[in-house]
Amino acid sequence: MGVNYFRDEQVKELERNPYVKKVSAKSITYSEEFKELFWIDLQKGMMPGNIFRKYGFDPLMLGSRRTDNFTHRVRKEAAREEGFKDTRSRNSGRPRTKNLTVEEQLEMLKQKNKIL
Repeated sequence: MGVNYFRDEQVKELERNPYVKKVSAKSITYSEEFKELFWIDLQKGMMPGNIFRKYGFDPLMLGSRRTDNFTHRVRKEAAREEGFKDTRSRNSGRPRTKNLTVEEQLEMLKQKNKIL
């Protein structure tokens, strides 16, 4: 296994944390609530490792790269209009580069209707 992978017992421990949405051997998804709490504590001047400990995480188990990346991501998300909301379902796919004609829109809706 890779250096940054979680062992089975670590995955089980992380699953018990109420601030974990999803966890696998390779990744961890934190709840929106945890991101908000983390951001509030970060603004108060707390160190990221101490914030993780405060909410039941072991920073050594997570690793410095994961904690640093998470801190960077939280700062970026805090600056977004959507905040810490997961926008993947609304922003998936490639954006359209041209406007569709009425006929093209109708054809697209027919295909969509057929799929549904």
